[in-house]
Amino acid sequence: MGAAIITGAQRGMGKAIALALAADGYNIAAVDLGVSPELKEVVAEAKLKGVNAVALACDIGEINSHADMLDAAETALGPLTTLVNNAGVSVEVRGDLLDVTPNAYDHCVNINTRGTFFLTQAFANRVRDSISPCHRSIITITSSNATAVSITRGEYCVSKAGTSMMSKLFATRLSNEDIGVYEIQPGFIDTDMVKPSKTKYEDLIQGGLTVIKRFGRPEEVARIVVTLADGLLPYTSGQAIQADGGLLTVRY
Repeated sequence: MGAAIITGAQRGMGKAIALALAADGYNIAAVDLGVSPELKEVVAEAKLKGVNAVALACDIGEINSHADMLDAAETALGPLTTLVNNAGVSVEVRGDLLDVTPNAYDHCVNINTRGTFFLTQAFANRVRDSISPCHRSIITITSSNATAVSITRGEYCVSKAGTSMMSKLFATRLSNEDIGVYEIQPGFIDTDMVKPSKTKYEDLIQGGLTVIKRFGRPEEVARIVVTLADGLLPYTSGQAIQADGGLLTVRY
């Protein structure tokens, strides 16, 4: 099959995506801030599915580290075919938009937007001239907050809106390079990121905030990623797939 890099692969959606791609036959580079025991376990589980897998450390906010990570992935797995931009951060503290500091803003934008942009650029430059029988793809996990306002997390919303536009830009630029570029906008997915406010949103979901009245599961987002990585949505370019249980569905 192909060789896929998944950032933020230690837990949650990243882990589910790495294991789903491995089950589909992809060799896996599981990337996170450090090669922790949890990341090694993801790699071990992937190998049980009969594929090659490697754990790599990379802070995507450190742009100068991108080339070394891509080199290591390619050395371990062979020609790369797939990048899943999953790594990201939430706000350090929820609060009034009028109190957001430059440091808090930069924390989100440097990782979620800037780091993701330049990793995508580096990956695209590396694979665009390669020849592969596999569908080549860049899949970026953004958020429903790329479009939906969350007033206590303004800097996060801005960062994800920027990343959403990034995906459209690269989809347009790479359309003639035979590289599919896609975006997934998850809503309320049951991961560590939602734990601080899970009870609040469970009540809102049951009250009709979403059409499907439950949290999404990481494995459901992972199944969408596999579909995109396999090129099973032909004649598409940069469209955002809203994996949000109907959160963004307009109703009246």
